[in-house]
Amino acid sequence: MELIIGDKNKSSWSLRPWLVLKRSGRPFTETVIRLDVESTAAEILKHSPTAKVPALRTDEGHVVWDSMAICVHIAEKEPGKFWPADQAARDYARSASCEMHSGFPSLRGECPMNLALRTTLDLSEATAKDVRRLVALFTEGRRRFGASGPYLCGTWSVADAFFTPVATRFRSYGIALSDHGDTGEAGAYCATLLNDPDFQDWERAAVAEVGQAA
Repeated sequence: MELIIGDKNKSSWSLRPWLVLKRSGRPFTETVIRLDVESTAAEILKHSPTAKVPALRTDEGHVVWDSMAICVHIAEKEPGKFWPADQAARDYARSASCEMHSGFPSLRGECPMNLALRTTLDLSEATAKDVRRLVALFTEGRRRFGASGPYLCGTWSVADAFFTPVATRFRSYGIALSDHGDTGEAGAYCATLLNDPDFQDWERAAVAEVGQAA
């Protein structure tokens, strides 16, 4: 398989399926396309009909595009591995993943993923509302399903891949979750995501990428 991704420092949508592929243990190659330059769209169009990353060229030779579609493709090859076994936990993880996929527009726009960034930001009310919703979502997941592991619904799932870029945003922009209703569960969950070895591999590559571009 070949995963076509954008800059590792900035491409949150590329990070999500990359994490799932890493967890799968299946061999894959990476093609990294630099974003926000004149040639970006043309280069991506060689791989994806949307001119957007990520895209996956499968072992069968066809292309899957969009982060969620790629994650579903991989999960179908590994039944039972990427969603919780318990029905209630599985429904929660899927609902949370889809909410992330389609929602939180203000947080996305005001706080784009930038792994190299460390700053503080006065959030707009729209973004603060997004953060409060995420705190509530994380807290409920951990309280309901946390007995089986440290991730959102206990064991690692696609939902955790989808929320890892969110945890990086909180860190990059100095967003204290305790200011948005967190009593500890949400912050601990985000720390778990940031300490995940696969994410740390991605982040090391992102840091090197930024250094090369400087």
